[in-house]
Amino acid sequence: MQGTYLGLLFLIVIAAIVCGAMVTLSWLLGPKKKTPYKEAPYECGVTPVGDARERFPIKFYLVAILFILFDIEVVFLWSWMTAFKKADTNFMVFSFFELLGYMATWVVGYVYALHVGAIDWDETTSLAPEKLGKKHNADEQKENVA
Repeated sequence: MQGTYLGLLFLIVIAAIVCGAMVTLSWLLGPKKKTPYKEAPYECGVTPVGDARERFPIKFYLVAILFILFDIEVVFLWSWMTAFKKADTNFMVFSFFELLGYMATWVVGYVYALHVGAIDWDETTSLAPEKLGKKHNADEQKENVA
């Protein structure tokens, strides 16, 4: 039994030695002099303009989170379809109603995301979190003027 994994252990040890040797050799033989070019961010050959650590609007994070949620939904649906295909009748009925509840929850979340403007990139109609403060302040300023 132990001999079966001996080849795998040998492969892991050799891979670790090769990786360690490559890192060590590049550290020993590589240039050590710091230049302004090494400190600057590289963007496909284009000279960078401004700071490299700019803040991204929250819209990008909202879209990323919605994308991840959609991916998770697809994973759950895929596993459900696989189990549904091989199930008996009683499980099919229960599983179908379970799926309807799951999809209803997902659709409510999606409609809410549309309502608050998480996907709407128009500045004037969005109710996304970064816009709520601006709209509230604008409403207060209108009341103060009147």
